[in-house]
Amino acid sequence: MGRVYDDVRLAGAYQVGNEMPAGALRVWAEVIGGFAPRPAPVVVEIGAGTGMFCAALAEWGRASLVVGVDPSVAMLGEAVRYNAHPRVRYVGGCADAVPTREGLFDLALLSRVVHHLPDRRACARELARVLRPDGVVVIRTTFRERLDALVYHYWPRLRDSDEQRFPGREEVVADFTACGFAVREIGSLVQPVTASLREFHARMTTRPQSKFTHLTAAEYDEGLRRLAIDAAAEPEDTPRPVPERYDIAVFARA
Repeated sequence: MGRVYDDVRLAGAYQVGNEMPAGALRVWAEVIGGFAPRPAPVVVEIGAGTGMFCAALAEWGRASLVVGVDPSVAMLGEAVRYNAHPRVRYVGGCADAVPTREGLFDLALLSRVVHHLPDRRACARELARVLRPDGVVVIRTTFRERLDALVYHYWPRLRDSDEQRFPGREEVVADFTACGFAVREIGSLVQPVTASLREFHARMTTRPQSKFTHLTAAEYDEGLRRLAIDAAAEPEDTPRPVPERYDIAVFARA
């Protein structure tokens, strides 16, 4: 996965800058957990970051145990700080080298991480190893063909860089089906990421995502200036939640 996440500044900004309303997070946890092949599943999250989804799956996604795997020591430290949970364990590891025995997990989650993988097929083969025979993989991402987040309105060049970084739907399908998985479902889900445009602006001031490293200082400042103007114009008594759509690709061991 991209070693940009070893950046201590980014790790420190990531949790606060990427939180979502509790209701939206719960919906995601219930949807993801609903793909598990059995009640009280054992789950692994690859690229767990600060552990937001690990804790949510333990709390609302029916998981009996969640193992959050990430190569970044800085991110794992933030995960323990913000998202400790009695049914969650955080461990260092990579997508192609999960430090657990084979056949342990019912469900594997890759949330906003598939575009960081240097070798998707190596990841798919490793997930086939650590999943039980009826295990499933849930990929939460945005396919290259469907980049439509609000952030691109204020920083258009981010769309250009993400078109280079993010895989297309058929690329992901080809990689996982070549490694013994079958497509179970492909869809999308829209949920709020902030309660208002003002809150969205406040988060963006911390540059909480790795994509911002692709901008010059001038480009970042100009986008933030335009976002600040729109946020200031938002009526305080009727804030508008900022939604974000993610694609969901679900694969089952064939």
